[in-house]
Parts: sequence; structure tokens; C-alpha cells
Amino acid sequence: MKKFALPKMVITLPLAVLAAASLILINESSFQESTAALANIESAQQTRGAISKLVQQVLDAETGQRGFLLTGDPRYLEPYNTATADINQNLDVMRQLFAPSREQLGDFDLVSRHVSRKLAEMDLSVRMRKQGNEDGWKFVLTTDVGKEQMEAIREQSAKLLASSIRKMEQGQAQIQKALQLSRIGIATTALIGLLAFYMYLLQTKALVASGLREKDSLQRERDLLEKQVRERTASLAELATHLQNVREDERGHLARELHDELGALLTAAKLDVARLKSRLAGNLPEASERLEHLTSTLNSGIALKRRIVEDLHPSSLSHLGLVASLEILAREFEERSGLSITTDLETVELEGSAQLTVYRLVQESLTNMAKYANATQAEIRLENFDGYIAVEVRDNGEGFNVENVGPGSHGLSGMRHRVEAAGGRLTVTSAAGSGTKISAMLPKNM
Repeated sequence: MKKFALPKMVITLPLAVLAAASLILINESSFQESTAALANIESAQQTRGAISKLVQQVLDAETGQRGFLLTGDPRYLEPYNTATADINQNLDVMRQLFAPSREQLGDFDLVSRHVSRKLAEMDLSVRMRKQGNEDGWKFVLTTDVGKEQMEAIREQSAKLLASSIRKMEQGQAQIQKALQLSRIGIATTALIGLLAFYMYLLQTKALVASGLREKDSLQRERDLLEKQVRERTASLAELATHLQNVREDERGHLARELHDELGALLTAAKLDVARLKSRLAGNLPEASERLEHLTSTLNSGIALKRRIVEDLHPSSLSHLGLVASLEILAREFEERSGLSITTDLETVELEGSAQLTVYRLVQESLTNMAKYANATQAEIRLENFDGYIAVEVRDNGEGFNVENVGPGSHGLSGMRHRVEAAGGRLTVTSAAGSGTKISAMLPKNM
């Protein structure tokens, strides 16, 4: 999928850039052409206006000149003089308008000469009328010179108008061409953009599909790993439970061997010492003293054997029950460690394996307390509830940070595994300087 998505990414980005660049170039080109065409059209319109104005001014001058000649009224000279002055100004403006085009400038020069001749002819007749030369101005008025100049002015003006019209048509065609180019360019750019967007959608779809496949693959691998972890955890839990059972069996076997074999030997030795002591009584005081010391040593050995046997496999569980066994355990630990231990034990009904789990939990808690807690007081509680029992061991020792307990804390790990293997839950609550509380809840129907 990556091989499929990468070329599309390589193509899509250049297409998008090409579309954007094309649109910018087309718009800029259309703007430049339209601006130039509008300038040409505006110049052509100004030219048409100037030409029409020039023809009208010549006509106004001629009308004023003829009115003065026919009536002799000086009032007709006012529009004549105004028109001639405007004609000269208009000619200067038109020369600037036609300066960029050599062809139109040549035609304008012809118009300008004809206008000058027309103005000269009108000025001559006006001066003659002012001087009273009746024959002279009438002769000029009746000749066709003015008419020929006026026709020439109209003809050249028409040529200039036609040239201006062509210029306007060219500008309009240029604008139409720019608009058409812009239309084609925008349509092409839109198609390119749509193509790029379509390829982007394909790429996105491919990436989403690839992501879903990778997600499914990761989910399958995660499920497989979780399954393997569960299987390994269950296997390790079974192995740990088996090792605990084997350990309990070995401890029970060793306890029986110590009780039967070592107990019998120590008892027989104690009986032999007692017979010797009865036979030597009063005869050998020193021997009697040694025998007394030997008897005391044998009694200590028998007591040690009994304590070791009880630690290995508490026979009191089967003979006296859980509550009595915990009382004995607390009393003996109190005597050995010097701690003040209080108990609050309720009678519970549990099977032998569950009783052993509770007993080992309390025993391991007291052992850890003696090693690490530096406590002076401890409390053991056993409570009976509907469906489950709760056991708690609390001390007032130094405490510890539960989060810093590493995997090397085999005592806590062993307790947790033993409780969880019995279907229960173990909770360790502790903080530096606040003591430690170990509590567990176990179901009754185990």
C-alpha cells in the first residue's frame, strides 16, 4: 500500500502546484491584455470625440463667418472667434492623441492642413468684409475653395474615425480573446484541480485502508501477544501453585519425619537419661548433675523440634482449628520477638487448603514484620462475612512505599500468588512512617 500511495502523493502535489501557477499566470496575462485593450478603447473614444468636436467647431466657425459676411453684424464674430480658438486647442490635443500611431499621425497632419487652409480662407473673407471690400469677400464666398476644404476635412476626419473604430474593435476583440483565454484557463485549472482532488481522495482512501489493515494487523498481534501472555501467566501460576503444593508436601513430609523419627529418638534418650538418673541417684553427685543438664538439653531439643514441626506443617490446624492455630502462632511470635500482638479472631468455616492459606499469610506477614518493620505493636484480625472471610495484619512500624516494591520482594509476591490462587484478593497498604496493613479477602466456597 505504501508503494501505491507514494506515487499518487508525488503526482498530486505537482498537479496542485501546476493548477495554482496556471491560474495565476492566466489571470495575470488576462489582466495585462484587458488593461492594454481598455487603454486602446479609451484612446479611440477620445480620438472619436476630438474628431467630432473638430468638425463641429469648423462648422461653427463657418456659420459665424457666413453670418457676419451676409449681415455685417459684429455679433456673429463672437462664435466665429470662439470656434477658431477652440479649433487650435483641439488640434494640439489631437496631435498628442495621434502621436503613438505614425499612420494616424499622417492622416491627422492632412486634416490639420485642410483645417488651416479653411481657417485662412475664412479669415481672409472676414478681413475683407471688415475693410469694406465687397467684391473681394463676395468673390471668396462664391468660390468653391471653402467647400473643397470642408469636404477634405470631412473625408480625412472620416478616415481618422474609421481608424479609431478599428482600434476600438481591435481592443474589444483583444478583451474578448482575454476573456476566452481566461475562461479556458479557469476551466482547465478547475479540471486539473478536480483531478488532483480525486487523486487526493484516492490517496486518502488508500491511506485509510492501509491504516485500517495495519490497525487490524496490530490488533491481531496484540491479541496474540495477550493470549500468549495469559497462557504463560496461567502456566506460571500453575507452576507456582504446583511448587507451593510440592513445598507444602515436602514440609509436611519433613515435619512427619522430624516428629516420628527425631521425636522418638529424643524421647528414648530422655527416658534413658531418666533411668540412669534413678540408678545413680545419691551415689555420684557429679554424674547426677550432668544427667540433669542433659535432661534440660533434651527438653530444649524436644521443644525446638516441636516448634520446627509446627512451622513446617502446623498440626494445630487439623486438631484445633484456624482460630486456635493463629492464637498459638501470635503468642509464640510475641514471646520470640517481644512485640505486643493483639488478636481479634472470629470463628470461620474453611477447608484445609484455605485454612493453610490464611495461616501462611499471617505467618509470612509476621516474619516480614520482624525482619523489616521495627514495629512495637501488631494486630491480627479475622472476620467472617457472607460468602467470604477477611484477614488483616497491621503493625506500627516504619512502613514503606508500595510503588517502590520491586520484583525481588518474594515474600509479598508469594503471599499475593497464594491468595489469588485461592480465588481471593490481597491488598498491601503502607507509607513511610505510617506502618503497614496487609489484608486479604477469600471466598468460603473454595
